[in-house]
Amino acid sequence: MGGGAPVSIQSMLNTPSEDKEACLEQLRSLEECGCDIVRMAFNSKAAAKTLEYLLPRTKLPLVADIHFDYKLALLAAEVGVSKIRINPGNIGSNERIKAVADICRQKNIPIRIGINGGSLEKRLLEKYGAPTAEAIAESAVYNAELLRNFDFDNIVLSVKSSNVKNMIAANRILAQQTDYPLHLGVTETGTGNAALVKSAIGIGSLLAEGIGDTVRVSLSEKVEEEVAAAKTILKSLGLRKGINLISCPTCGRTGFDLISKAKELESVFCNIPCDKNIDVALMGCIVNGPGEAKEADIGAAGAGDEAVIFRKGEIIRRVPIERITDALTEELERLLKEDT
Repeated sequence: MGGGAPVSIQSMLNTPSEDKEACLEQLRSLEECGCDIVRMAFNSKAAAKTLEYLLPRTKLPLVADIHFDYKLALLAAEVGVSKIRINPGNIGSNERIKAVADICRQKNIPIRIGINGGSLEKRLLEKYGAPTAEAIAESAVYNAELLRNFDFDNIVLSVKSSNVKNMIAANRILAQQTDYPLHLGVTETGTGNAALVKSAIGIGSLLAEGIGDTVRVSLSEKVEEEVAAAKTILKSLGLRKGINLISCPTCGRTGFDLISKAKELESVFCNIPCDKNIDVALMGCIVNGPGEAKEADIGAAGAGDEAVIFRKGEIIRRVPIERITDALTEELERLLKEDT
């Protein structure tokens, strides 16, 4: 993470920490859909048993999410967790912070400092009057210094807020003031389109500026949806390879149900492994189709009862409308074989 490594995608188990089998099932689902790092609530000794059970059964790094109880951080480190997420300021005295820093240094376990706009230190709220971007960033820097005081510097910083502008501004401050890897996310975004838009604006704006090393799209949805959304953000910015579906917004010239076809294609493409950037276009009519989408690697455009299939704007064949998905899948598989 950091140092030029690809931006990684994170999510978090939401199954009960003491339910080993439920946690494993969800962990494997996240692994299959392309998640890179998984966090779990580490809130009891039972969670330690689950962590011990999960570690040898996955290739993914597991992060223990800990609040207040420093002994749980020590326990997670002893079990062999990949990373610990804490806020040093809320786990107690300097002796407790030192104990966590010492064991993580000995075992080469990174610590992610997680700062949330909704749980800032009282002194910073009094200083700034609200959980401003400056307050959030200052909290992160202060807590990093707490760890550095105990000779620990293997740190990831995460500053989150439900206020998108504050989240963006706080991360910009940290990018200027520190060299630590940054974990990006807009917290408590809610559900549906509103949640996706908030996350895309916050995370996407920063990544477009070259800020951020790992991301979580926090949604009140299935955890697999978080991974899918993160992938889309990264692919949109050219930060992750894969199949990118381009489809027109439709108008009165559209002669077929393009919206359902686009969803059908998305469903098919998500199951096709692809380690290169390929643009697939779906256009509503022949008037603009191959022309507007001439930069796409392959595409289809409606033409009456038929669809034209094209490559880089050149029409190569025609198929019935109902065969668009099959035809584009065939062309995609042909294209993937040509490049191997």
